[in-house]
Amino acid sequence: MSVQPHFQRVALIGFGLIGGSIARAAKLQGLAGEIVTTARSEKTRARVLELGIVDQVVATNAEAVKDADLVILCIPVGACGPVAQEIAAHLKPGAIVSDVGSVKGAIVRDMVPHLPKTVHFVPAHPVAGTEHSGPDSGFAELFINRWCILTPPEGVDASATDRLRAFWAAMGAKVEIMTPDHHDLVLAITSHLPHLIAYTIVGTADELAQVTESEVIKFSAGGFRDFTRIAASDPTMWRDVFLANKEAVLEMLGTFTEDLAKLTRAIRRGDGEALFDHFTRTRAIRRGIVEIGQDSAAPDFGRPHAALKKP
Repeated sequence: MSVQPHFQRVALIGFGLIGGSIARAAKLQGLAGEIVTTARSEKTRARVLELGIVDQVVATNAEAVKDADLVILCIPVGACGPVAQEIAAHLKPGAIVSDVGSVKGAIVRDMVPHLPKTVHFVPAHPVAGTEHSGPDSGFAELFINRWCILTPPEGVDASATDRLRAFWAAMGAKVEIMTPDHHDLVLAITSHLPHLIAYTIVGTADELAQVTESEVIKFSAGGFRDFTRIAASDPTMWRDVFLANKEAVLEMLGTFTEDLAKLTRAIRRGDGEALFDHFTRTRAIRRGIVEIGQDSAAPDFGRPHAALKKP
């Protein structure tokens, strides 16, 4: 373990897949002197206590952030504004406040007005996850070789950003810094639109009168199976994402609709050359993702947990 923890007291508000993975990775790497958490549900708090992953489980958000050097909101983006207002008066001067939401513009707009000037607000988005949720779903290796994007608003102390960067890097993540608006545009095409498409395709299959539900389940090919994995993601989280990032999502959806219309015309006209050219171009993108280590060329039935090496 590290000789000196990065933060003496880390508070996690919310304990699902991401919060639970942060707790496990930070504990394994010795990144926090103490980890305190809370969750909205009494059942979740009781389960976290049973798991023994953190040092304290408390009943309220205000109690969790007391004396914390780092506070991370691991909750749906729609809840971040109200929680920021709730904890503002209880934050320690000099504390770093962050989050893990996949929308950043709305997070900045919703949280900044409530946070005191005495704290450092550095939003974050670990681009990692599975379709699972809840306190048992996390694992320490989740962030290894995955990107974590930091989107500090203008005027934030650079040293606070550097400290948070080091924290995520110690959990295995590669860290990038972007503006909140640019982050939202990038993620609209790489994450949000694919989820919207997955929800749509699985919903369409469910509504087909000519194909029974048992046939959809029994004969799921690899492509549809991957869509069902994405479509199994937390509905509350993704409802909030689409509402919070609707401008960028609608922009990307418009572009996608135009491209889909082109493919529709190619199929209708029997234009094999147009289809071949399009598929060749998209195949190259897939190869690029594999080459930079963002995925494996092997079939992915749930990414194997890589071994997180202790320093």
